[in-house]
Amino acid sequence: MIEKMRKLNLAALSYDRDGILDALQRTNAVEIKERPEEEGTEPLPAQAEELSALLSSLESAIETLSARAADMDEKGKTVSVKDGFSVTYSEFISAGERREEAAAVVSKVGALTEEINSCISEQGRLARAIAAAEPYGGLKIPFSAYAATRSVKTALGIVPAPAWEELKKKLDETELAAYEAQTGGETVTLAVYCHISVWAEVEGILSGSGFSPCPYSGDISGEEQLASLKGRLQFMAEKRRAAEEKLSELTSEIRGLKIYCDYVGFQLEKAEAAAKMRGTERTFFLEAFVPACEEQNVKSALDSCGFAMWYEFSDPAENEEIPTLAKNNAVISNFEAITNMYSPPNAREFDPNTVMAFFYSLFLGFIMGDIGYGLLMLLGGGALWIKSRKGSAIKSLSGVFAVGGVFAVIWGFLFNSFFGVQILPRTLMPDAQTGMYSFMGIKIPAVLVIAMILGISQLFAGYVCKAVQEWRKGRFFDGLFDGVLWALFSVGVALAILGLVEDFNLPKIFVTVGGITAGASLALAALTAGRKEKFVGKFTKGFGSVYGVINYVSDILSYARLYGLMLSGAIIAQIVSKYSIDFITGGNVLFAILGVILMLVGHAFNLAIGLLGAYIHDARLQYVEFYGRFYTGEGELFTPLGSQHRHIYLEQGNTPAKGIK
Repeated sequence: MIEKMRKLNLAALSYDRDGILDALQRTNAVEIKERPEEEGTEPLPAQAEELSALLSSLESAIETLSARAADMDEKGKTVSVKDGFSVTYSEFISAGERREEAAAVVSKVGALTEEINSCISEQGRLARAIAAAEPYGGLKIPFSAYAATRSVKTALGIVPAPAWEELKKKLDETELAAYEAQTGGETVTLAVYCHISVWAEVEGILSGSGFSPCPYSGDISGEEQLASLKGRLQFMAEKRRAAEEKLSELTSEIRGLKIYCDYVGFQLEKAEAAAKMRGTERTFFLEAFVPACEEQNVKSALDSCGFAMWYEFSDPAENEEIPTLAKNNAVISNFEAITNMYSPPNAREFDPNTVMAFFYSLFLGFIMGDIGYGLLMLLGGGALWIKSRKGSAIKSLSGVFAVGGVFAVIWGFLFNSFFGVQILPRTLMPDAQTGMYSFMGIKIPAVLVIAMILGISQLFAGYVCKAVQEWRKGRFFDGLFDGVLWALFSVGVALAILGLVEDFNLPKIFVTVGGITAGASLALAALTAGRKEKFVGKFTKGFGSVYGVINYVSDILSYARLYGLMLSGAIIAQIVSKYSIDFITGGNVLFAILGVILMLVGHAFNLAIGLLGAYIHDARLQYVEFYGRFYTGEGELFTPLGSQHRHIYLEQGNTPAKGIK
């Protein structure tokens, strides 16, 4: 059900605002709304820039340390703190005293990160410099020794190894020229000496061979140059290693930083909430929504905080937009996430999750349709649901699969399937692959007919929900003509289909009653469809209502996907089990091991693919075929002050509003 909302109006002194907001936050049951303009008041300044900058720096430091911690985890050192850990309210509030400590950690992380990045950049530069100096590493005399004289020109550099033999031949043929060469690797280090008179010729020969002049000079040798660069590289590596070790030591601060980060996030939320309030020079005025079940809790929190204030609770205005808070039991609450993915319920309509949860689970179980798969869904989903944190997405998803597993077991008994193998002496349902029903003399897959009947059942429920929705709004005739009549039409269609399936051996009265019920309700729906229109609109609206039968048939056919998904999963399960059992019982040890592997991997794959397809297509049936009959949606979920935490799960000091995520 959707919880009724009350509206809180509060006035207090400006310097008590922060303490009052802290008291409201602790209840986890107050969503501040924007207060309308009033004469003599003005919006309060947000003053959020400094907090926003602080939050950004904290998130950056946490990201850096978390990445470092993850790297350490890979090496067997468990230091990371995953998001979602529990924190008591007192620990959360006391985090405000860690501002200077947190600022120091952030500063250290920033400085160390900058130092590490600088080292990485310098290491890259040195690596390139070493690669360039390597060819000259064998030179033991200074580069200055290769300087030219008044009569002799010199050239020191490298040439590609493939060009050396041809270059050597040309240099040998050149008069007044000599050379020294050191071969090795992909290049040849070459020193050429020649008389000034033949320099132009030698220069041309070198240029044509891909000669690269030496970039170094001075009173240092190539050997010393290379050693210096390698020493510098080693120094930078040690400097980087030392900085990384210091950064690793700071990973112990991750938990405290995350708590303080969410605390700053709450302070920022309070600062931004100021923009929704109004005030005078000395007072401020606040409006908020509070679940009716939490009204007394909020009153107690306000009365106990000890500040001078005035407040009152009232019902929201009829035209006022109010947030939506679903209040369901532990089973149904798992399915709220499915509805919210489509659109949260409008706060003034009834909660569809209970009805939807039944059909979603019914269809999910039908698609899987196997005792073994159902047990895995129930046990695996149930264990994960128990282990997961309240309000997390994985908890809701695992809960949905666990409930669906119960229905899968039931359908599995009906279809007599345990991992694709028949284990019961009798099968209650027709075979998914071979079972056929005769419908007006035409052979149709039996399970397809069952899927159609399931679809008609949900459409019937959708029209009943439509009637309830209209009656809640005080529109009796709208509920009767737009809901009840079409629900009766669905009953008539179902009776007619059941009567026309010869294998059911039902009395022919089923077809007669079904046809009369469907025809009469359709006629009344057509006659009343234009009741709110004028003149020609009354007839066109009625014609459109009759034409809508085509859409109705189309919607029923949409439920054929239940049959398709169920059939594909059943066939794969049977094939996997058949081959696995043949391998295991064949008498060959190697084949037996292969059979066990095939059994485990094959059914795991089939279960995973089946759940993925079932989850998506089942949701599609709820969104389009079911919710399309009555659902309004477009609601905004109730978001209490201070309930949005990125890293922690806050244990409330007081009892939180049930259903709050």
